[in-house]
Amino acid sequence: MKRKLNNPYAQLPDHKCFCCSTRNPIGLNLTFWYDDEAKTVETSWLAHEFYQGYAGVLHGGIQSTLMDEVASWCIYILLETAGVTSNLNVTYRKPAIIEKGVIKIVGRLKHVEKRIATIHTELYDGEGNMCSEAEVKYFIYPQEKAIKELNYPGILAF
Repeated sequence: MKRKLNNPYAQLPDHKCFCCSTRNPIGLNLTFWYDDEAKTVETSWLAHEFYQGYAGVLHGGIQSTLMDEVASWCIYILLETAGVTSNLNVTYRKPAIIEKGVIKIVGRLKHVEKRIATIHTELYDGEGNMCSEAEVKYFIYPQEKAIKELNYPGILAF
């Protein structure tokens, strides 16, 4: 079953994340869902022409940004802590055509080794075609340090 996640950072006055803040006028304003059966975190987003590279194609940098953000929310939800991106390896499979509709991004925890978590993400166009995927490595903080230094509010806040 999927459930919409609360964004606990939204209440912070200085929260202007490009991806998930409602206070960023040029941001993506993403919301997230957790699928407890599949153990995935996902978001969907309707792109418009201002986010294109080639005419009608979602810019690759925006695609990688979307996948990186979903990976960070996987860390919040699946590992109950926070971290920072240490490596992002993107494979672009086919053009993500903006006119095809809502873009969907899904992330799942692949594995954790010491303090490095690997998240696999996939980006789909509005017709359900996988356009790009990424392996995202996150340096994860111990929960106490994530709370103190990264304002991680704890799993119950989500």
